[in-house]
Amino acid sequence: MDSLVKVHGGGGYDSDFSDDDGEREDPDRALKRKHEEEILQKPFQKGRHSQKAHRSLHSNEVDREEARNRRAHLISLNAFERHKKFVGDYILYYGGHLADFKRSAAKDKTDLDVLRENHRFLWRDEDEEDMTWEKDLAKRYYDKLFKEYCIADLSRYKENKFGFRWRTEEEVVSGNGQFECGNKRCETQEGLKSWEVNFAYVEHGEKKNALVKLRLCPECSFKLNYHHKRKEVKAKTKRPLEENQEPPQKTKKEKKRKRSSSHSKKHRRKRARNSSACSDNSEESKDSDKDSKAGDEPESQSEGDHWRGPAPAVEEKSREEEFDEYFQDMFL
Repeated sequence: MDSLVKVHGGGGYDSDFSDDDGEREDPDRALKRKHEEEILQKPFQKGRHSQKAHRSLHSNEVDREEARNRRAHLISLNAFERHKKFVGDYILYYGGHLADFKRSAAKDKTDLDVLRENHRFLWRDEDEEDMTWEKDLAKRYYDKLFKEYCIADLSRYKENKFGFRWRTEEEVVSGNGQFECGNKRCETQEGLKSWEVNFAYVEHGEKKNALVKLRLCPECSFKLNYHHKRKEVKAKTKRPLEENQEPPQKTKKEKKRKRSSSHSKKHRRKRARNSSACSDNSEESKDSDKDSKAGDEPESQSEGDHWRGPAPAVEEKSREEEFDEYFQDMFL
């Protein structure tokens, strides 16, 4: 036992590689070395033999690093992907189905749906009293339509059912419905006729009537008049009288008026003859002028009439009236 103590240096722990060879360090020297280490140690440098950190400190550091990573990941996502992530996390932690989070599209409406619900074939003053944004949208669309001719749907003509609508700007520019057949499935441009139709329809639970005009080709006109014939609109043109053609016969009233006028002319001539003996030549000329006025009026004034007074005022036609006369035959 004593031999073992000698080998191991008095029962303590020793190493064969130690420099002191089993000799202990001088306490003064150790104190001096420790003092030097304290002087050389920097303020931010930890001790050589520091204590072990607490478990809470480690968990806080880990949570803080995880929060930084999550924040960076959420910032890199857009709004929709972020929403999907939150919904997935909610279902993962609280349970449920993804179908419960889908939005119902049953009540969704587009502008076309709003127009179909609030559209009117003809707007009246009564319809514009309680205006909502839906009615206002339909009214603005109605104001953009052209209401001279209609576009017709004649697919159910055998059932005596027709559909009519007003023309859009593109159809007016292309001539559809006026210079082309007004049937939406026909593009014929020859032999068009104008028809006037009393359109009876039901709108918002109310029966209404409207008088519309159509331009159709002979084949589509047959479909329109399949059950009963509609009124055809024709252009009103003034035909000049031919040379050999006799003027129309006058009625009895016109003949009576002519006889009474000739009888009064005779009395006036007799008075003029009696007064001519005592009147001057100038008065005779005036009486002759009166007799000529009482007779049939000439179509154009004589040269002497130009010196009696100012020329009669001729009414000049405005530009709108000239356009109306020009387009009279075009718009039947």
